[in-house]
Amino acid sequence: MSRYQEFFQGLRDMLPMLLGAMPFGIIYGSLAGAAGLDAWQTIGMSVLVFAGSAQFIAVSLLTGGATLAVLWLTTLVVNLRHALYSATLQPFVRHLPKRWRIPLAFWLTDEAFAVVQQRYAQRDDSPNKHWYFLGAGLAMYGNWIGCTLIGLLFGQAVPNLAAWGLDFAMIATFVGIVVPMLRNRPQVAAALVAAVVALIFHDLPYKLGLMAAAFAGIVIGVLLERVQAPLQEELC
Repeated sequence: MSRYQEFFQGLRDMLPMLLGAMPFGIIYGSLAGAAGLDAWQTIGMSVLVFAGSAQFIAVSLLTGGATLAVLWLTTLVVNLRHALYSATLQPFVRHLPKRWRIPLAFWLTDEAFAVVQQRYAQRDDSPNKHWYFLGAGLAMYGNWIGCTLIGLLFGQAVPNLAAWGLDFAMIATFVGIVVPMLRNRPQVAAALVAAVVALIFHDLPYKLGLMAAAFAGIVIGVLLERVQAPLQEELC
C-alpha cells in the first residue's frame, strides 16, 4: 500500500481502541482539574507526557503532597513496560532515521503497540508500514488530548465522575489487547503468572508489583519456550 493508504488504515484500525480510551481521558481531565491543576497544566501533561496511567498516578501523588522524587520514580516504574514494547518493534523500525523513530517512540502506547505489531506481523513487503504506525499513534494522541479537554471543561459539572465506573472501558480494552496475542501455551502461562504475581504484590510501593509481574511473566514464558522447542523438534 502507499504511505497514505497505510496512514489511514492505521487510523481506522485504531478506532476500537479510541472508544476504550475515551472515558479514561475524560476522567483524567476531570480529576486533574479537581486536584488543582489549571487548564494549561492539565492539557500540557496530556500533550507532553501522553501516558494515561502515569498521568493518573501523578495527579494522585500531587494531590497527596508527594515529592517530585517519589512521583518520578513511581511513573518511571509504571512506564517501564514501554521498553518491552520498543524492544519488540525495534527490528521493524531500526532502518528509519531518527526524525521518524523519536516521534514514533513518543506515540507508542499500549493500544498503538497492540495494533501496530499486528501490522508488522503481516507478511507483505510494504515499505510504508511506519506510516501505519504514524496513523495509529496520531489517532490515539488526538483522542487523548481531546478527551482530556472534555473532562476538564465538563467534568466539574458532573459530580463524582470517577465513581461512575467508566474506567471499566479501559479494562475491557486491555483485555481485548492481550487475549488475541495469546497464541500458544508459553504465552498463556506467562499472562496467567503475571496476573497472579500482580495481584499478590499489588500493595508494593511505587507500583513495583507491576515490574515483578512483568519479570515473572517473562521468565515463565522464556523457560516454557525453551522446554517446548526441543519437544517440537523431536516430534518433527
